Amino acid sequence: MKRLNFHSEQTFVWVIAVLSSDVWWWYYTLHFDMYNCKDYMMYSFPFDYDSCKYIAELEKLGKELSDDMYENAEKKIQSYATTGNRMQLIFRPTLSKPKIEKIDAVLAKHYGLDEEQTEFIKSYDNKYRLTKDNEDEE
Repeated sequence: MKRLNFHSEQTFVWVIAVLSSDVWWWYYTLHFDMYNCKDYMMYSFPFDYDSCKYIAELEKLGKELSDDMYENAEKKIQSYATTGNRMQLIFRPTLSKPKIEKIDAVLAKHYGLDEEQTEFIKSYDNKYRLTKDNEDEE
C-alpha cells in the first residue's frame, strides 16, 4: 500500500475516471502481468493532463462514477474475535459499466480513437470481467 496525495478533489476524481476506464484496463492487460498493480504501472499510462481538453468532463464523470460505485456497493458486516464487528463495502464495478463507458467515450476523443477502436476497447475482455448476472442482462 502506498499513499498518493492529490491537490484537490477535482484531481482525485479525474484520476478515478481514467484508472476506472476500459481504456486503462486494456493498456494494463497488454503491458503487465495482471497479478500486481503497482504505482509505476499507473504512472506509465500515457495520459497527459496538460494536453487533455476534457479534464472538466473527466472530473464530472469521475465524481458520478465514484457516487455510483458507493451507491451500488454492498455493505457487509464482518465479525472478528479480536476487533469485533467491522463494516466492509464490496464494490461491484460492473453495475457502473454505463458510467465507465461515458468515460471511455471522453478518453476516445482525447486519444483520437475512431468508433471501431472505441467499441473494441469498451468490450475488451468483457466475458472475463463481467459477472454471470450481468452477462445474462446483455
